Amino acid sequence: MDRLMGLDVGDRTIGVAVSDLLMITAQGVTTIRRTNLKNDINELKKIIEEYNVTKIVAGLPKMLDNSVGIQGEKVLAFLEKLKKHVDLPIELEDERFTTSISEKMLIQADVKRKKRKEVIDKLAAVQILTSYMQRTNK
Repeated sequence: MDRLMGLDVGDRTIGVAVSDLLMITAQGVTTIRRTNLKNDINELKKIIEEYNVTKIVAGLPKMLDNSVGIQGEKVLAFLEKLKKHVDLPIELEDERFTTSISEKMLIQADVKRKKRKEVIDKLAAVQILTSYMQRTNK
């Protein structure tokens, strides 16, 4: 069965989530520590193959005025490079506030700061993918 993959692309890490087989929920898979483009893409390709991913949903960080800022441009540039190595559709999902929402959830759950840093990007990817699935009824 097919799955969706959610990405929270940052400068140092990429949070990764995948949908369940019914595309109802999203689960965090991993946080990729970015080293170089080749390794980053190879890590993503392994996950795509392992989970039989058929579409990627990437968070696009936007400014409060809905424009795409510097970080958004970096994400778009990375996705353009990813498209050259992965033959899957890539859709964008507004990711404003996903990291801050994720951090608040972890604080409320009394997760220690060190542990929060380890899981926050993965949780943000879950939020991005969940938002997309709810919006599109996937």
